[in-house]
Amino acid sequence: MAAAAAMAAALREWAAAAAGQDAAWRAALAAWAPLLGSLAGLAAQMRAVRRLAWGGSPLGSFGGLRARLWRKQRGAAEALLEELGSRRAELRAVRDAVGAGVAAVLRLYEERAAELGLAAALRRGPRCPSLADALEGLQDVERYYRHLYPSAVGLSGQRWRAPFSLCRPYRARRYLESKLLLRRASCDSLAEMEALPQSWERILERYKEDVVQDTLLKISLFVDNQRELCCSPGS
Repeated sequence: MAAAAAMAAALREWAAAAAGQDAAWRAALAAWAPLLGSLAGLAAQMRAVRRLAWGGSPLGSFGGLRARLWRKQRGAAEALLEELGSRRAELRAVRDAVGAGVAAVLRLYEERAAELGLAAALRRGPRCPSLADALEGLQDVERYYRHLYPSAVGLSGQRWRAPFSLCRPYRARRYLESKLLLRRASCDSLAEMEALPQSWERILERYKEDVVQDTLLKISLFVDNQRELCCSPGS
């Protein structure tokens, strides 16, 4: 029972932190849409400036106007890119914090696995997920953040896979798609910068399943069940 109580406490602590991290993640994502929209609008304006036949228009008499306008537009785009960079840092901070929390819980399980036993880890109730279900949910959450804001390696820094794990396979195509999109915000490719809002929406649409909330519910049910077991007569 001590090992099960320790796992329940670790999961409860992780869930409390994850709820706050998810709120920060959603706020950062919400801030991306207007930034990407502004970048796309500037990109369209900059492309229009390039296409304009200045010599054959009344504006052609203003010798330095084209260069000044381009510098102003590029400066505005670079300011937006800098703000976008700060938002990317927010996403990275959440991703890393979630990964570190998942790694800590998985390490605890590995330390107490022998004491818990495989049967206990797999045991489900009528309305209660098993410990295996809860740990699999943690890995789903980690992958969710990692797919939307990828890194070169797994967040938790380990290749943990319990014998009872039913984790879904890693989707490399989506990983690359997200990573390339985040690199595409550049004044050197105006067409791609103009398409950023639509590209980002398509990626978000593919990841709209509420993995975090589903996992938090699993953990809440598991922790409540453990509390009831500890308080029941004869426990």
